[in-house]
Amino acid sequence: MFLPATGHAIQRCPASLAIAVLIPCHNEALTIAAVVRSFQESLPGAAIYVYDNNSSDGTAEAARQAGAVVRSERRQGKGYVVRRMFSDVEADIYLLVDGDATYEAQAAPKLVAELLAGPYDKVNGARVHHRRDAYRRGHVLGNKVLTGLVSRIFGAHSRDMLSGYKVLSRRFVKSFPATSNGFEIETELLVHALDLDVPMSEIETLYTERPAGSESKLSTFKDGFRIFGLILHLVRDLLPLQFFTLIGALFVLSSIGLGIPVIVAFIETGWVMRLPTAVLSVGLMIAGLLAFVTGLILDSVARGRRETKLIAYLGHPAAGC
Repeated sequence: MFLPATGHAIQRCPASLAIAVLIPCHNEALTIAAVVRSFQESLPGAAIYVYDNNSSDGTAEAARQAGAVVRSERRQGKGYVVRRMFSDVEADIYLLVDGDATYEAQAAPKLVAELLAGPYDKVNGARVHHRRDAYRRGHVLGNKVLTGLVSRIFGAHSRDMLSGYKVLSRRFVKSFPATSNGFEIETELLVHALDLDVPMSEIETLYTERPAGSESKLSTFKDGFRIFGLILHLVRDLLPLQFFTLIGALFVLSSIGLGIPVIVAFIETGWVMRLPTAVLSVGLMIAGLLAFVTGLILDSVARGRRETKLIAYLGHPAAGC
């Protein structure tokens, strides 16, 4: 297989290098055939898998007629589909893309070449759009806010965390313990990469509007809150010491704020004038200390889980020619 390593150079890779294009779909009959054919042209020789997620418009049949390997996932949600695809499909390189014909298939060789040149374990296709119809304002704002939040917490450097267009190595895919059910899977993929500190890259790719008659499955507020909830859960699971220390500090500060007047009054009069407040202050102080101890214990657990994922990651060779 021949892949462009840069804009002009050509790099030869082993013929045994297996590339799998993974396309999760729900009611994309209008676009899926065009998506399959475009990736057949841009990545000749790659195996193209379409996983149908309870479509009712003939998506599976359209994909099958276009030449894709069609499989199904009955549990509703993109997270379930991605989890199933990563479990089922065996390849050296995985290209994950949505089936709505909004991503630039012509950029696929460039993304794959970038992965091999690093070698990287994750190459993200950062979306660049030239028309307002391509990307709703609510989605743009939500993406910026959530990407910025993850960047500040986990140290990410991604410009488009929620892009559905990315290339992944086998070692990354097979060490990824997916737990998300819906569109928050994109956030979980990035945080997994940051947790293991794997080499990553990002390339700008063109993002276009959906064809007429095709509707987005995204809900700006519903999916945004679900992603925000996932971020909180990931902070708790991956950074438990920081998470519970913050909670403990809030309890301790509240305890001090409530307890100082009680202590001052006791010094002046020798009496505990506000017994309920004193009891509450002591309870908050104990809760704060317990939260800190909980963070210490769970930090050790998180280290063990991280080491287990790292062992699984190192059990596969790096992608490269």
